[in-house]
Amino acid sequence: MSIPTLPLPLVKEAVAVALKEDLGLAGDLTSDATIPAEATARAVLDCREDGVLAGMDLARETFAAIDPTVTFEALAGDGDRLRPGQDVARISGPARAVLMAERTALNFLCHLSGIATLTATYAAAIAHTKAKVACTRKTTPGLRLFEKHAVRCGGGSNHRYNLGDAILIKDNHIAICGGVAEAINAAKAHAGHLVKIEVEVDTLKQLDEALKAGPDVVMLDNMGLEDLREGVKRVGGRIPVEASGNVSLETIAAIAETGVDLISTSKITMSAPTLDLGLDIAIETKA
Repeated sequence: MSIPTLPLPLVKEAVAVALKEDLGLAGDLTSDATIPAEATARAVLDCREDGVLAGMDLARETFAAIDPTVTFEALAGDGDRLRPGQDVARISGPARAVLMAERTALNFLCHLSGIATLTATYAAAIAHTKAKVACTRKTTPGLRLFEKHAVRCGGGSNHRYNLGDAILIKDNHIAICGGVAEAINAAKAHAGHLVKIEVEVDTLKQLDEALKAGPDVVMLDNMGLEDLREGVKRVGGRIPVEASGNVSLETIAAIAETGVDLISTSKITMSAPTLDLGLDIAIETKA
């Protein structure tokens, strides 16, 4: 699976917001107080445990936003597998700038690499099947683009980026609309020719109703393994089948083995621990 390039304007915007939060109104008081203005620094950013890298564009832009004279030499790229002790980047420039950018850059890298790493673990658990693990819209507000990018870095797939990407009819839509078929028919009447329609069903009876109405994708939500297998059989390969609900590292392999095409879970974005990356720095003061 190819990893898309992050749009630079959105990278710059996210970095600007993060730096505004970290620098406040006074900037880096500690570095200003303790580091001479003329001091330069060399630093190595390295990984301290096995993982998958994500967020390098954000890290690079963080240093550039503080001071464009800082050099950022990437030694690895998004999607690369990392081992303990591996150098990820070399950074050099004005010492105050390097220190000022350090934490924000690491926050992006550790968080997003953690998502990529957990996603890779889920993907590996179902590699013997045709199923793909997909993230959901359950993401950190303001970071969705980057968290979904991290999922791709780990070998996962992306669900909708936002409510305008596609039509996903869920149980509450069905309840208000009056039924599965009614909701699908209403969606078809509203959608443009490029808009996909997916419907979430909780029972095999609802699945039969959905198939008669003709959605583009069907989601089997919170079904047991036997019902998942039967649901896949009834669909018969006509449209993609997604499974959701009760997905964990302990259950995902069995879910995938039922024959579904996609397995969506919020755990890869909402429950991922950070990956341990750090920056070691050597100060050089001019004579």
